[in-house]
Amino acid sequence: MSEGLLAIALGAGMLASVNPCGFALLPAYLSLLVVGDQPSSRAVAVGRALILTAGMTLGFTLVFGVFGLALAPVASSIQRYLPWFTIGLGILLAGLGAWLLLGRALPGLRLHRRGPATMTRSWRSMIAFGASYAVASLSCTIAPFLAVVVSSFRADSIWSGAILFLVYAAGMGLVVGTAAVAVALARTSLLGRLRRIGAVLPRAAGVLLVASGGYVAYYGWWEIRTLRGDSTANDPIIGTASTIQHAVANTIDRLGLAGIAVALAFVLIVAGLTVTHRRTPPR
Repeated sequence: MSEGLLAIALGAGMLASVNPCGFALLPAYLSLLVVGDQPSSRAVAVGRALILTAGMTLGFTLVFGVFGLALAPVASSIQRYLPWFTIGLGILLAGLGAWLLLGRALPGLRLHRRGPATMTRSWRSMIAFGASYAVASLSCTIAPFLAVVVSSFRADSIWSGAILFLVYAAGMGLVVGTAAVAVALARTSLLGRLRRIGAVLPRAAGVLLVASGGYVAYYGWWEIRTLRGDSTANDPIIGTASTIQHAVANTIDRLGLAGIAVALAFVLIVAGLTVTHRRTPPR
């Protein structure tokens, strides 16, 4: 297998995290990540971000694997129903945001039977969110996935296809994980300085969820109108979001694997140095 094909699969996975169909779901995921209990340390916050990102990435790639390998022959007939799922997902996210704006809390999951440590979201729920992210993104990302990964399963070997599939998943998880770790560190840093912001964060996340969910639902409706042949070329909301999405995607494309990996390594080193400094007793 050529290194060029691996690089293409990795790049496709990285760009899949900010595809036009599911673009608004990334900030929605980051909102869910910061809602809830305050982590006891930066190490806990980083660990939580990585674990939940792994769950989300697993859900995302499982859907693509099932769809790409098993449902590709009937993709055209299924694809026209996907926007309705997108609308439902958007309404659900907006509802969660409204729930937070009312001052309510989303359920958490305890990491230990004893002690105060709790997880903001369960790993299982993040797998479900990743799967929803994937279904909403299928319309925009299934073509490159089929071209890069599934074609290798059919033309080369199962082993080659499996490697490309894992590389594709790693690309998606790398981008999401970098953003999640950065947000987790920023949250613990802010809360360490401004304790009062802890009461504001859930409502701020609620606003972002309402906005993200509303856009996701609107995008699904826009897709339906497009499939029906309605004139939607000059939609100002979709146009503005597309401009932002293209800017983010171009930035990720320019950074490439090296840039994203360096960014993730940097935030992890910062977290590690902070933990080490706090554990070192004064002399």
